[in-house]
Parts: sequence; C-alpha cells; structure tokens
Amino acid sequence: MNHPINLNNTSEKAILIGVEPKNVPINTNHVYLDELEFLAYTAGAECVKRFTQRLDFPHPKTYFGRGKIEEIAAYVKINNIDCAIFDDELSPSQIRNLEEFISCKIIDRSSLILDIFAKNARTAQSRTQVELAQSEYLLPRLTRMWTHLQKQKGGIGMKGPGEKEIETDRRVIRDKIAKLKKDLHHIDSQSSTRRKNRESQRRVALVGYTNVGKSTLINLLAKSDVLAQDKLFATLDSTVRKVVFPPDPVTYKPCVFLLSDTVGFIRKLPHQLIESFKSTLAEVIEADILLHVVDVSHSQFEEQMETVAQTLSEIGASDKPVITIFNKIDQYQPDPTSDDIFHDSTIYDIPTLKKTWMAKLNDNIVFISAKQDQNIEELKDIIRKNVTQLG
Repeated sequence: MNHPINLNNTSEKAILIGVEPKNVPINTNHVYLDELEFLAYTAGAECVKRFTQRLDFPHPKTYFGRGKIEEIAAYVKINNIDCAIFDDELSPSQIRNLEEFISCKIIDRSSLILDIFAKNARTAQSRTQVELAQSEYLLPRLTRMWTHLQKQKGGIGMKGPGEKEIETDRRVIRDKIAKLKKDLHHIDSQSSTRRKNRESQRRVALVGYTNVGKSTLINLLAKSDVLAQDKLFATLDSTVRKVVFPPDPVTYKPCVFLLSDTVGFIRKLPHQLIESFKSTLAEVIEADILLHVVDVSHSQFEEQMETVAQTLSEIGASDKPVITIFNKIDQYQPDPTSDDIFHDSTIYDIPTLKKTWMAKLNDNIVFISAKQDQNIEELKDIIRKNVTQLG
C-alpha cells in the first residue's frame, strides 16, 4: 500500500511486524499489514520495511522466534530505525523482552491506535475519553514505560499522559483514572441531557469501519461540512445534523430526522477505547435506524462488515433496524475467484450489482458512491421509507 510520505521533521522511520497465522491466506495477511501501514502513516510514520513470520500464534515471550528477532534487531541497527510497530497488542513482558533485543521504540497496535485517537481528539469529551483509555493501557505497563521514556522523547505512541508520568507510581495512575472517570461522568451527563431533549425526534446513526466514507455521506445528506479525510479515525466526536427530505410522494408524510456520525470501528480495536467511548457511541445505541456504510472497493469488506457487527453487539446495538449502504462503487473490483454474476462480466453498474449476493443480504440494501454523488436519490428513498414507517 502506497501512502504519501510525511517529509516533515517529525516523521519517524518505522518497520512493521506481524504474525501470519497459518489458517489465514497470505493475501489476507498482506491486507492486515496494509491496514497497519495506514495506521502508521496516519500517526506520522514512514514505513520502510515489513517483517512477517508464519506462525499459529505469536510467541508468548518475544512475538517472533529468536532467529527472526535477531534479524530484525540487525536491520534496526544498520538502518537507524526509530520504532518497530507490531500488529497485535503486546503484553508487558513481551515489550520488555523485545526491548532487550531491538534497540528502538516498541509500539504495539493498541498503542498506535491510542496515539491516533489522541492526535484527533478535539472536544473535552473525546480528550477525556482518550486520556482515560491511555491511562488504563499504561497502568499494567508502568514499569516498562518508566525506563522506556527515559530513552525516548516524544514521537508516535508517546502522546497523551506524557513524560511527567515517569515519576509516578501505580497509585497516582489509579487516582488519575478515578478522576478521569469522574470528569467523563459529568460530561456524559451533559450529553445525555442533550440527547433527552431530542427524544421526540427520529434519530438515524451512521456506523461502519473507519475510513469507509461516513463523513462524506453525512455532508452529502445533511449539506454540512464535517471533516472528511483519507486517514483513519479522522472523526472521533459525535456529529449530529438535522436532515429534511421532501415528503413521501405517495403518503405525503414529512421526513425529518437527526443524522449522527461517530467514530469508525476497526479490527482489534483496543478494549479500553470501546469502554471509554461507550458514551459517545450512545448516539448509536439510542438511534432508531442504523446506516451501515461499507467500503465495497476494499478487498476485505466482508470481514470489515463482521467487525462492525461484532462491535455493535458489544455495545448493545445489534437489534437495530439496519440499512446497508455499499459505498465507493466507482472503485469496485470483484474478486476474480468469485462465482458471482461478474464471472464473465466487465460491467459493474448498479443493475448488475443488484444481482449479486450483496443485494440479497436484507431488504434494505443500496449501492452508491458518496464521493461521485451516484445513486443518492435511491438511498434517500430508502431512508425516507424507513423513517416514515416509524410513525
């Protein structure tokens, strides 16, 4: 995966490290590391090399076998690598062991995602949520961070609680967590009051994997100006916009609802973030209808759909009516090994897409391109029908 290289002075040279499970196809593992590279790019790193090893599961002490770790250590030393980024959450003991072998900063997937959240947090609520998640992640790793931060200053994975925490102990971290939870409870109470004031209005929430086009879609439907970037987790804070569609041409019922956009989901999302962001995700939990946006151009979009379904189940929102929106059809390329309708076709237009297995998932399926403003009227018709049926 190619991303623009960050040429400013804060760019860090990074290597990516991931286990290739033997029960997962090689191509799928490559896509997983593509996603890790996109995360690293979003955090400001220049990824110069990947290291993988075919294993059933990561080594409990050093993630990879001893020989592979020595190969990585030699590469890091020769090429002046700033950080090694792992595609799994590492245990405190794994981090300590890896630091003994590899003379650079060790960043696991959870720490990387937390760092991106910290950089993108804008409001008091999201900043408090991220700091709480970071502190909870830090607590069992406090001994490691104590020595590690003495050698490293700033950079990816270092944003948030910061260097002042070097001189603290577990009691101080626990006190800080307690205070953050209290602050967040106060902020959540204010947010809950605002939501109660909107109880009489129909609410629709956008959900989906990160970077599937939710912000672009809310801008299109609500004529708003929500930040839409080709980066992961560009949107953290809930955005709510009032949407007014023309009345239904048959029933003449008006169609007015509140449309909310919130943080995207991702594979292996740190559990600390799910817990901390449950208040933000209340917009999803309390919605009448969910719009599940899918990047149909992504090679692993089916797995991304499963990740979203699993996360919705974790937050208690799996029983909501769902409209599935297959976005980015202008970039869609079918799987060449599929026996679907495209087997002998080079035309991927909407009538053809409607003959595929995707169109048979449920009664509320629509194919669009939000960026190209393609088939948006059909999407509006489906939303209007579902909202007016709520009464």
